[in-house]
Amino acid sequence: MPTITVEGGRVLSGTLGVRGAKNAVLKEMVAALLAPGRHRLTNVPRILDVDLMADVLRHTGCVVEFGDHELWTEVPDQVDPVTPIELVRKMRASIVALGPLLSRCGEARIALPGGDDLGARPIEWHLDGLEAMGAEFDLVHGELVGRVDGRMRGAEVELPFPSVGATENLLFAGVLAEGRTTVVNAAREPEIEDLIDLLNSMGANITGGGTSLVTIEGVERLHPVEHDVIPDRLEAGTYAVAAAITGGEVTITDCRPAHLRMELRKLEDSGCQVERGEDWFRIEGPPRPAPVDFATLPYPGFHTDMHPQMVAFLSVASGVSVITENLYDARFRYVGELARMGADISVEGPHAVIRGVDQLQGCPVLAPDIRAGAALVIAGLRAEGVTEVGEIHHIDRGYEDFAGRLASLGASIERSVADSTPPGRP
Repeated sequence: MPTITVEGGRVLSGTLGVRGAKNAVLKEMVAALLAPGRHRLTNVPRILDVDLMADVLRHTGCVVEFGDHELWTEVPDQVDPVTPIELVRKMRASIVALGPLLSRCGEARIALPGGDDLGARPIEWHLDGLEAMGAEFDLVHGELVGRVDGRMRGAEVELPFPSVGATENLLFAGVLAEGRTTVVNAAREPEIEDLIDLLNSMGANITGGGTSLVTIEGVERLHPVEHDVIPDRLEAGTYAVAAAITGGEVTITDCRPAHLRMELRKLEDSGCQVERGEDWFRIEGPPRPAPVDFATLPYPGFHTDMHPQMVAFLSVASGVSVITENLYDARFRYVGELARMGADISVEGPHAVIRGVDQLQGCPVLAPDIRAGAALVIAGLRAEGVTEVGEIHHIDRGYEDFAGRLASLGASIERSVADSTPPGRP
């Protein structure tokens, strides 16, 4: 299996541009199912999850083609409303195909989703909302089978938690529904706003994006469009932490610093110097971070997908940091791997206490999920000696050419030749 090997001790410097957001592009690919014709997305990251979602769309009858960070999807008049288990079990985002398939076809057969194992992430909120709009569901041999008689019907749906996936499925169901759909306690993430912008450009009538109250007036039909995917705030934040842990100075471009308010504030609290522009920021890391406390929360709070990277950074802080994980109950599975590198971290329930150490030690570790994999590479940048990170297919799911882009900033890092072709490369 391929690995990423890092030799610690290099200070990162330079400039790096951000690609399109993984958490936006996957849902915007699925949105194409709502309208027959040729759709085009630009600023598309070449990551494994994009390749997997392209295969999901192809299985429904779509033709998907890639260009230079571009993607074209030709959607037929008749779509096969089935997503196969061998694809869906690899990627949780595939559950959002449920809303578009019900809207277009009146039925959907979706294998229960896989992806990162971060603990219980129930889909009941998706199903409850769609049932309020007229859908009926059965579990048949491991497949979720949904049907609706005629068009989806507008309804008021109050989510018990601002779930991103449930909000997206309700958007997809509501745009072609009969009447008005109101989503109360909707997710407010920038990726949701970008999806709403895409749907509105397709002819939908959605208001309230970026707020907790979203209103969807159903329309008869939608049409294909071209859309530029929003920059990935998590990629920007990951490279910022990578620069900070080495005491380096890096400028991140083609991004939106406003979408990282809380994360950049916590980096400043740790001693980083941060200068912001409208679509760029520059970060300079301290010789050693100061301890920082934070808790993960839905946007605009601290993003759970920046939690592992930040813990790697704080593992070499000059004191004790306390973090609370409020979203995923299995997020801490990477802590044992950091401990093998010499980190001093204790976990109790949703809390982790990080006692900063003077020096991490390089050693072989395994990436349990996308962000934890990135965190282990980041830890390796600061560690003494060589760190070898295995199971890097997780990293490939969310980052384009992660090793190559860090190397462009001066890191001593390489991807093993066992699989020298990253996802999306010929």
